[in-house]
Amino acid sequence: MGLTKLGNYIVQSDARNFDGIYGEDVVVGLSTQKQMIITKADLNGVNLVSYKLFPPHYFAYVPDTSRRGDKMSLAYNHTENVYLVSSISVVFHIPNESSLISDYLFMYFNRPEFDRYSRFHSWGSARETFSWEEMCDIELELPSIDIQKKYVNIYNAIVANQQNYERGLEDLKLTFETLIDRYKYVAHKKYIGELLEEIDCRNEDNSIDNVQGINIMKQFMPSVADTTDVNLQRYKIVRNGQFAYSGMQTGRDECIRIALYSGDCPIIISPAYSVLQVKTKDVLPEYIMMWFFRDESDRRGWFMSDASIRANLDLDRFFETEIPIPERKIQDSIVKIYNAYKMRHEINEKLKAQIIELCPILIKGSLQ
Repeated sequence: MGLTKLGNYIVQSDARNFDGIYGEDVVVGLSTQKQMIITKADLNGVNLVSYKLFPPHYFAYVPDTSRRGDKMSLAYNHTENVYLVSSISVVFHIPNESSLISDYLFMYFNRPEFDRYSRFHSWGSARETFSWEEMCDIELELPSIDIQKKYVNIYNAIVANQQNYERGLEDLKLTFETLIDRYKYVAHKKYIGELLEEIDCRNEDNSIDNVQGINIMKQFMPSVADTTDVNLQRYKIVRNGQFAYSGMQTGRDECIRIALYSGDCPIIISPAYSVLQVKTKDVLPEYIMMWFFRDESDRRGWFMSDASIRANLDLDRFFETEIPIPERKIQDSIVKIYNAYKMRHEINEKLKAQIIELCPILIKGSLQ
């Protein structure tokens, strides 16, 4: 089969939540990883009447491409549930799959080539968008339905294996969270100031140039600051098993910005940050970090923040935070489960990345 226009097979949908049947619990966002995600929008007091229905086996995408890392935010609803997406999203489906299967089209969309195409064909001034007309104008080559089904079956089998692995991952997460909850009520509580101490080791010999920051996900990340011509001798050194802490904007972000470093080679962080380390053998640093991954810790940090414009949580106030400390052997058990979860989580993320990498190979194979 020769080249054909995608617009010959897809139909746009503009069905809205006019009767208000669907609430904020079914509102989803669309990620550049081509997945439905929990929306980041604050829906408090938002009227959902104008939100678009996103039914099963439909596609939805956000036309704006200029502010999304040169990628298209798009998802396919594989479920049997109806969701809501923002009114700025474009929703469409394939009404007749006699020539093009929805799953095959989703594989097509999952290729980096599609992201490059959509970005190149986006138009606008302050905000560039990939319009519905441009989507319909895509030229693609379609193999026979039987060939499409064959490669879709391969893709779906791989996805099913990954999803089974992910379900086991959630069981592990539930296990260590349940354990922490149990000991929250029975273990003796200690102040963070009793467990951690601040240290101040500077990069005086300028031997380290790996400058890192910490994000609201409580992870280290390459610093976004311009360090050109900056004197790195003032920067603080962080070693394995030590924490980096920033009390700035805790209330604004509703997040305690803290991260535990697990790398082998030391890094350096801004002198505005604090470097902390465990000062007692009664507690594991991994256990402390697990506690600060919990939403309730972030809520307490927000509550304890000062009334300044930045809503900071200064170090002395942070040291007044209490956490339950069970016996060391119990901590060991919880941390082992957590480490198993973390390792499997990393494997799961690699599996998902490999699935995306397979899409161009499967599409190419179907055409040969």
